[in-house]
Amino acid sequence: MPGYAETRRLDELRATEYRHLDAHTYLDYTGSGVAAAAQIRAHTDRLLGGCYGNPHSENPTSSASTRLVERAREAILAFFNASPDEYAVVFTPNASGACRLVGEAYPFEGGGRLVLTGDNHNSVNGIREFARARGAEVVHVPVRSPGLRVRQAEVDAALGGGRGLLVFPAQSNFSGVQHPLSWVGLAHDRGYDVLLDAAAFVPANRLDLSRVHPDFVPVSWYKVFGYPTGVGSLVARREALARLRRPWFSGGTIQAVSALGGWHVLAPDETAFEDGTLNFLSIPDVEFGVRWVEDIGMDLVHRRVGCLTSLLLRRLAGLRHSGGSPMIRLYGPEGTGGRGGTVAFNVLDPRGGIVDERIVARDSAAAGISVRTGCFCNPGAGEGAFEISEHALRSTANRRMRTLDDYLGVLGLPSGGAVRASLGLVSNVADVDHLIEFLDTVYGDREPDAAGLKPRERC
Repeated sequence: MPGYAETRRLDELRATEYRHLDAHTYLDYTGSGVAAAAQIRAHTDRLLGGCYGNPHSENPTSSASTRLVERAREAILAFFNASPDEYAVVFTPNASGACRLVGEAYPFEGGGRLVLTGDNHNSVNGIREFARARGAEVVHVPVRSPGLRVRQAEVDAALGGGRGLLVFPAQSNFSGVQHPLSWVGLAHDRGYDVLLDAAAFVPANRLDLSRVHPDFVPVSWYKVFGYPTGVGSLVARREALARLRRPWFSGGTIQAVSALGGWHVLAPDETAFEDGTLNFLSIPDVEFGVRWVEDIGMDLVHRRVGCLTSLLLRRLAGLRHSGGSPMIRLYGPEGTGGRGGTVAFNVLDPRGGIVDERIVARDSAAAGISVRTGCFCNPGAGEGAFEISEHALRSTANRRMRTLDDYLGVLGLPSGGAVRASLGLVSNVADVDHLIEFLDTVYGDREPDAAGLKPRERC
């Protein structure tokens, strides 16, 4: 496998810092990264070696926490090669919280537009509710087969009227498609701001904010290096941040306020968007995680993920039942060009029928393999993958159905979603081999057993 041997340092690292993976095949890096033992040691050493208090004060323990929080901001800006004069870091609980911050405060209005690609996480799709409530037009640009990409011409057309906000992912959390970062400059030229969802992109790809300048970049740090959870960031251009209008204020966000007078003045910097007390005992772990990945080398991680993605795609496409029929239906690009390490597929039975994704979830768990099943909180990409018409989707909008299974039945879908295998920092060939061997052994020339499946509760 060309280039793979050059990434052997990651195998050495896995053997020393990720021994908790020895007894398991982890293929859900788009869901979460995996923490190194060094990250946990650093967290414990820091807490046992000092005393840290609420940052909203000036006492010694508060000042100690504040220093570490500000160091983490600086490390994040350096990670993205972002100038502190242009960009600020707002700490949030996760990327979803960052998206909500933008959605609730963005100056949507009548005559303006929110342009959403069909390929978006639900935490991004939810921004449309804020836009609609303020009279802005919501425009969706669908994904198209083959490849589940968004067509450049349709993006051009969607940006043709008015001004507003373009929102798209740098990498799909469903299919691994990487959308053109050149859309950021295109949107700016048309008078639009841009929210670039980087949550699935940055764990294995370099995002250089000195070269591409989105206005808002949501990130969940556990997706990059596994720990800590509960800490994300909105990396935002200061000029764009200043145009947001928060619908409320809270502790930590104000410079001055009067209860009886009924007025308040928000803080003049990024802390105006950080509600309440920050997670000050975990935010310093982000600095450690960023340094950890930088020391490993993002280019090395990118090369490893690219090699394994190519291998996984080839091996999945090569699975056949004894009669010659394919065992796998892949969604998204068949090659590694313009795609990341997220691979979506369905298993097919010998007659060509889709194997219920709940069966794969049950069987893979029993085999010690962690993959994701379902629609992955990305309905637009799923609708594109299963080629569901807009008419069919709209016709079900006002129908009352008791369960998700009822909804799938009305749409005539054979499954509630797909299977997603995703590769990351310390994935290896053995992980891919185990998945392929499992699929071939369990589903080759077999009718899967659907007995005992629980009803689907949500997408």
